[in-house]
Amino acid sequence: MLNSGFASAYHIFVKKKRKIIVFLAARGALCYNTVQMSNCKERGEAMARPNSKWYRLDNAGILYSALQKEEYSAIYRFSALLDEPVRPAALQNAIDRVIPRFPSFAVRIRRGLFWYYLEPNTAPGPFLKADVANPCQPVRFREDNGWLVRFYYYRNRISLEVFHALSDGAGALIFFRTLLAEYLRQTGISVPAGNGVLDLEEPPRKEELEDAYARYAGRHALGLRRMPKAYANTGTPEPFYTFHVTMGFVPLGKLRETARSYDASITEYLSAVLIHVLLEKQRREHPHKERPVALAVPINLRSWFPSETVRNFITTVRPSIDPALGDYTFPEIVSQVRHYMKLHVHRQELQAAFTGNVRFTKNFFLRAVPVFLKNPVMALNYYLLGVRPYSCTYTNPGAFTVPPEMAPHIQGMEVVLGQATVPRCHCASISYGDIMEITFAGTQAETDTERDFFRFLVREGIPVRIESNR
Repeated sequence: MLNSGFASAYHIFVKKKRKIIVFLAARGALCYNTVQMSNCKERGEAMARPNSKWYRLDNAGILYSALQKEEYSAIYRFSALLDEPVRPAALQNAIDRVIPRFPSFAVRIRRGLFWYYLEPNTAPGPFLKADVANPCQPVRFREDNGWLVRFYYYRNRISLEVFHALSDGAGALIFFRTLLAEYLRQTGISVPAGNGVLDLEEPPRKEELEDAYARYAGRHALGLRRMPKAYANTGTPEPFYTFHVTMGFVPLGKLRETARSYDASITEYLSAVLIHVLLEKQRREHPHKERPVALAVPINLRSWFPSETVRNFITTVRPSIDPALGDYTFPEIVSQVRHYMKLHVHRQELQAAFTGNVRFTKNFFLRAVPVFLKNPVMALNYYLLGVRPYSCTYTNPGAFTVPPEMAPHIQGMEVVLGQATVPRCHCASISYGDIMEITFAGTQAETDTERDFFRFLVREGIPVRIESNR
């Protein structure tokens, strides 16, 4: 979803707006800095330094900022359940201590003439708030002192919400783990740095701030591939801002055992379950033409391209089943998903996918086009090539691990992927200890996707405990 919508948007824009591009290029392109204006080359070199006065958005950040609207932002949330009620004063102290250690989170977004960019946010905040009934609400760049991260508490729950232009889930979990460690220290519990907890006495390292997409872009890029329209899986939109969240808690051991019985990983198995229930849902609707059911599954690129960045470094793959080819049993769906993942999730194809995006952002003509012309074209093409070819997003950041000193004080983890650009649900999961938490969240009124998903797990012999804000 990220790759196709991003790359195609720029390709079509450059193709259709050539006259405007040439005109602007002739006048020259400027780079803006909070202190001074300089040439683009000097600005690009300054970007890599931790003390730089501004940060260039990475490929994912450029897309998410272009999609930003009053009623939509790319937001996600992580929550930790503690063994005792949250102490707000201690948590605010922890926030104040941790934010300076993560300069790529301590920013505000600015709209330049040609690009959005990030600059250090020196305004008061971010401030801890009591939790809300509808999480992951859109950010407004001019509100909340410009902060793009939020912190909430409710009883024994601490929640972090992040605007996706700043970081992906893997980077945000490093931030969150470090925050939880500092909170425990503020309450009198000794937690050493290490094991995924960054040292707050250590200055930020340039490796944590790097644009890993640009670092690992290769010589070969995937060409644009038009993907077929998928089953939309949309429902009745709720009034703004109603955001339905349904969580299922399942025993990780039993889930892993069931997935292994199909010779699949947990991600492959749950992806297959989701495809299966969406195929059944589409069939019940009796459409004139049944369309493929396809998932957008984010892949953490750090497993193939070593990087310590806490910014975005993901791409997506598209496992799918086309009912036009005939009926599939559930074991056949699992097999199809498993083989798709093994065939397409490898270093060469992943690198070729994001290399194309990097090339587009470095295109001279594109860089000279004003942002107010880029944004609507990117948003339109994201819908055509980043939304229409998919039925749902499923993301699984994996197991959340903490140092042994922290483990007795954290009882569980939760994840919520924010609203889609259309009224349908996203699915996300995260595990801690022996519990896997699976969330369905969206702005549609219907509940059939999540209901059928969890019912299927129960039929597979996996017990499920449900919580919801409905």
